[in-house]
Amino acid sequence: MLLKMVKPELTEVRLNDANGKSAGNIDVVLVAYDDSGKVLDFGALEIQAVYISGNVREPFEHYMSDPRGRASMDWSKEPNYPRPDYLSSSRKRLVPQLVYKGGILHSWGKKIAVALNKSFFTTLPSLKQVPKRDAEIAWLIYDLKLLVEKDQGPGGYYLTKVDEVFTNFESVLLSITTPSPGRVEDFIKLLQEKLDEQLETPPTNQTIERPF
Repeated sequence: MLLKMVKPELTEVRLNDANGKSAGNIDVVLVAYDDSGKVLDFGALEIQAVYISGNVREPFEHYMSDPRGRASMDWSKEPNYPRPDYLSSSRKRLVPQLVYKGGILHSWGKKIAVALNKSFFTTLPSLKQVPKRDAEIAWLIYDLKLLVEKDQGPGGYYLTKVDEVFTNFESVLLSITTPSPGRVEDFIKLLQEKLDEQLETPPTNQTIERPF
């Protein structure tokens, strides 16, 4: 039987759980189908963006007011300089998607691909890799690469796939959701400091005249 693969045009496909409640939308679904157009198999692609802390509008508006004169501006020392928030991106976005959407797809025995930025991937815990043929999750790692035009110098930055990492589902979920605990002695020390601050501060007593 001849199989065909559609272009990634099935985007934002809603995924429901057993109770009909939405577990979220799958960014891209790749579908294998036969000559008659019947769906035979599918895989999911999730595109992981990164949260930003700080202010993005102010430097953009500053640049746009004089693009030619401010093309080389340095905004890094200004208040609220925008920075990627990788910790929030993994805890609030990546982990819930793996737990809910990934959990349903894994129970169905379907493959998952996750496309994400190289800097984001390096902040994740070390993931146990497996051969490509045995993988349940494919991590597609991208980075901006400067394209140099021959005899013309730099031509611009392009988003380029720089690596692929193949893993199993359950080992990844365990690695990402298991915290690296600090010392309990340090936490007790913090509690002691806060308790000492309260005990050293005299209580505020107020007299209420004619309470009734």
